[in-house]
Amino acid sequence: MSSPTPLAGIKVVEFTHMVMGPTVGHILGGLGAEIVRVEPIGGDRTRRLLGSGAGYFPMYNRGKQSICLDLKSEEGIAVAKDLIAKADVLVENFRPGALDRVGLDYDSCSKGNPGLIYASEKGFLPGPYEKRTALDEVAQMMGGLAYMTGKPGKPTRAGASVIDVTGGMFGVIGILAALEERHRTGKGQKITASLFETTIYLVGQHMAQYAVTGTPAAPMPARVSAWAVYDVFETRDEPVFIGVVTDALWEKFCKLFGLDDLWANENWRENNARVLARDEIIPQIRALIGTMTAAEVIAKLDGSGLPFAPIGKPEDMFDDPHLNEGGLEDVTLDDGTPVLLPTIPLEMDGKRIGAPQQLPQPGADAHAVLQALGYKTAKIDALIEQGAVGGKQ
Repeated sequence: MSSPTPLAGIKVVEFTHMVMGPTVGHILGGLGAEIVRVEPIGGDRTRRLLGSGAGYFPMYNRGKQSICLDLKSEEGIAVAKDLIAKADVLVENFRPGALDRVGLDYDSCSKGNPGLIYASEKGFLPGPYEKRTALDEVAQMMGGLAYMTGKPGKPTRAGASVIDVTGGMFGVIGILAALEERHRTGKGQKITASLFETTIYLVGQHMAQYAVTGTPAAPMPARVSAWAVYDVFETRDEPVFIGVVTDALWEKFCKLFGLDDLWANENWRENNARVLARDEIIPQIRALIGTMTAAEVIAKLDGSGLPFAPIGKPEDMFDDPHLNEGGLEDVTLDDGTPVLLPTIPLEMDGKRIGAPQQLPQPGADAHAVLQALGYKTAKIDALIEQGAVGGKQ
């Protein structure tokens, strides 16, 4: 069964690095768009990051074509302009003004391609901060997410590049909306998504809580939960999260685990009363769950309608039986190693997004990309010899 390709025929040229910008191209490519990734001569340095950055390139750049250009040369800029002239979408996430300085700003690019949708992924939307350099972690710290994630007094960034990725998703939303508007008007436009404002959108629920109650939201490890049972419980081996989020589920939970004394207290049949009585309720539940194994707890909860979760690690996901039914796709790394990586989490018309993908070698698609623009072989070879284009003659 073939994967959905709703964006087939859409051409994207991508000037990106790290995570936020490549996420935009990865999602658009996963939906069927053709992505040409412009890298510096020798390839994007993101390819060579170590430690926590080692997964950035393979996760967000599979299925793209690669061409390496020297954007400090007139010839390299000319190639970039030709790519942009034939593109539906341009994606970039470099520092403010970086592409402007080489003549690849929106106004210049749209003159030759008025239908172009120019998507900038930045640290900040217009305002006093817009010239600052931002990273995912900067935005999390500034915007209150790190404060909400860590224990009181110990701000902690979230355990994934959530702002980069979500900011990229907002960029995709803007691009799709701009494509739809172009259907009606024939005109493209510039859109901008940002790290800081993305963070603020995510912590908006805590801002709204303060607006409604007048009480500042406490960091998540110290919060007063909206539900009486919404905790990680230690078992005899591995911990398990359990949530009891309705009064009907409270009754079911008590029956499943034989907590007859808790159910017998009619004062606790309503959630808010249970929240106020957490100090009495939770120790009894912890004592019971502590006598069981994680497998025994999960066996009782599975199929019950009660929210629960074992505490998984990223490396566990490769062997997850649910993900292996379509949540992971075959990817060939640039050294030829086959791996499995997450697909775009969508189903369309009963079909999952995802297909076997390869990581592009730096500049490996130069000939194919330039031939599609109408360049003759002799000209391509000359550009490579001059160093304006990376690759082999």
